[in-house]
Amino acid sequence: MNRFRAMGRSLAHRNFRLFFFGQGLSLIGTWMQQVALIWLAYRLSHSALFLGLVGFASQVPAALIAPYAGVMTDRWNRQRTVFIAQFAAMVQAFLLAALTITGAICGWQVLLLSIFAGLVTGFDVPARQSFLVQMVDDRTDLANAIALNSSMFNAARLVGPALAGVMIPLLGEWPCFLINGLSYVAVLISLAAMRIRPVATPRRAQGIVAGLKEGFRYVWSSPAIRMVLLLLGLVNMMSMPTIVLLPLVAGDVLHGGAATLGLLTAALGIGALGASLYLAARRSVLGLGSVIAWMSGAFGVGMVLLSLSHSVWLSAMALLGVGFAMIAHMAASNTILQTIVEEDKRGRLMSFYTLAFVGTSPLGSLLGGFLASRLGPLAAIQFCGIACIGGSLVFAYVLPSLRRSVRPIYIRIGVLKASAEQAGLAMRGRNETAIPLSHVSQGTRSAA
Repeated sequence: MNRFRAMGRSLAHRNFRLFFFGQGLSLIGTWMQQVALIWLAYRLSHSALFLGLVGFASQVPAALIAPYAGVMTDRWNRQRTVFIAQFAAMVQAFLLAALTITGAICGWQVLLLSIFAGLVTGFDVPARQSFLVQMVDDRTDLANAIALNSSMFNAARLVGPALAGVMIPLLGEWPCFLINGLSYVAVLISLAAMRIRPVATPRRAQGIVAGLKEGFRYVWSSPAIRMVLLLLGLVNMMSMPTIVLLPLVAGDVLHGGAATLGLLTAALGIGALGASLYLAARRSVLGLGSVIAWMSGAFGVGMVLLSLSHSVWLSAMALLGVGFAMIAHMAASNTILQTIVEEDKRGRLMSFYTLAFVGTSPLGSLLGGFLASRLGPLAAIQFCGIACIGGSLVFAYVLPSLRRSVRPIYIRIGVLKASAEQAGLAMRGRNETAIPLSHVSQGTRSAA
């Protein structure tokens, strides 16, 4: 019972509770729209190239705008920025619904609205990730909030596509777009109802380019931030071939159909949801650096096992592990980044976090397609899995030095206390020890 309560401890914070339930409803609608949009693009074109263009149109604008959005997030009111971004996404959903209901929808409109959605995402993700820390008054609950946010995302990923799969054959795509538009009302109401303490962010005279350079120098000069982001980008890029090539695995390798693809996709989602709940149940976030190293390696091992399997159920089990490792790695990385970043650079760091996902996705899709065309889908997946294992080994090798580099930060924010201050052992070179959870007033209990 105590562990169950610990899983939801961040919901005790009113602002995060409002966000959690409002965003949860909205994400179900978002996943419904994603499925409906892919089907609409296929119905209008019957072209794999056009499907790729739609995905490209929604990802690349987000990657291009994210660095600029990060600079502005550090200067703007984050609550207001998230509200405007969510409102813009609602408008896009209602436009899709209106055009589809009237039968006026065509290919160029789908592409244009996908570009618009990509621009909105480029602003929304850095602002929303930066705003999350303001919703949780007690920073010791931040890691739990990040894990619950991830569990909400993955639960919606299971529910939304299932609802869309039932609704599209019966009524068409437009109800999914309409429901998504209406679902944004819940998150807009929750954002408006929040009582947020303002964050003192000094207004700088420097321009956008100077702000970008400052953010890049800050990220690159921190070994811990740099390594976490590089590994995050690698794992995300290498995950895309699995997602893109999964229909070929289901059909050509496992000799199944839509039901097989649905089973494999569900296994991936269930594993992801399990990882979110696992991290939410952790009483302490110490040791997340080891979680990053282990889970990035486990992710690669799962992909290799998938590439060797010719059984539906063995493939589903491998994807269960892949989904678990992927989300555990992502959430642990997010927690560490949110802990060690300086407040006036949080938005810019979260824009690089966005780039590690959105920016590497098109590259991963292209890599998967190229390798699959030359080597076959299973060999392509195996290659990407081995690359992830290599990345995890490099991270594990440098992890001790990363821990040393962030120690001063944890001591400064009160997460760690030098043993010399506790027992006068400075001359004996003892390592720092963690302050009990009840004594931590600032920062998250996290270790790189």
